[in-house]
Parts: sequence; structure tokens; C-alpha cells
Amino acid sequence: MAKALVCYYSRTGNTQKMAARVAEVLKAEGLETDLKKVQEVEARDLLGYDLLVLGSPTYYGTMSWELKKLLDESVKFHGKLRGKVGGAFSSSANVGGGNETTVLDILKALLIHGMVLRGDHQGDHYGPVAIGRPDKRALDCCQSYAGNLAALAKKLFP
Repeated sequence: MAKALVCYYSRTGNTQKMAARVAEVLKAEGLETDLKKVQEVEARDLLGYDLLVLGSPTYYGTMSWELKKLLDESVKFHGKLRGKVGGAFSSSANVGGGNETTVLDILKALLIHGMVLRGDHQGDHYGPVAIGRPDKRALDCCQSYAGNLAALAKKLFP
């Protein structure tokens, strides 16, 4: 069975709400899933998962310092995450707040690790985003995205 980690930073609870929905769907899809705040995760912990989904609020068009720190520390394990499935999501204060750039920055780090990503031809193409408190649209995107990631992880890690 594939093992998943949903790791996030949230100051206001918006990103946490998205993380909870992603984790709920991954569990419902049969993946062993851990939901953790980024402060509870060390870079070496990433090695124990087949699927990593990382979430952050948008600060100045990119991820939070806390999540960036984890990714920077993961450099020690360069190449060791190769072939694992990755995903990202974000929340921001407003429509032009940088959600997509945040998600793409996270995904770029996962690509550099050699991870496998999955986009979506509908909805939020790179990963779920929310403006302020996640609404039904954002939570539905989290649900669809998590389902797609779970299907990919189950194919790669039966």
C-alpha cells in the first residue's frame, strides 16, 4: 500500500483546511496517510513516503519560509526522492496574490528531486488554490486533485 504525507504550513487555518481535505481523500482512496504541520517534519522523514503533497499560504508570491526551509534541508537527500509522487496546493489573500507561482515553486523543487507530478486538464491545473477561506470550489479541487494523486501513487506503488 502506498504511503502518503500531506505536509503544510498554515497561520490562519486556510491552508490547514485544504490539507485536511487532501488527506481525507487520500485515506478514503486507501492510502496510509499522515497529515502533519511542516514544523513536525524533518527532511529525512520525506524518505519514508511514496507520495508527498505540500501546502503553503502565499507570501510575496512564493511559499512560506517554513516550507522552503524543509525543502532546502531536503537537498541532503538529493536523488533519494526520485520516482516518488508529488503535489502542491496554496492559499492566498486575493485573486492576484500569487497562488500559481507558489504552487509552481513547490513543484519545481519536487521536479528537481526527480519526483513524478500530475497536472489536471480541468480546474486548477497545477494544484488546488484558494482565495482566503477555502470555498466549495477550492475544496472540490482539493478532492479531485487528491483522487488523481492517489490513483497515480497506487499505479506506481501497488
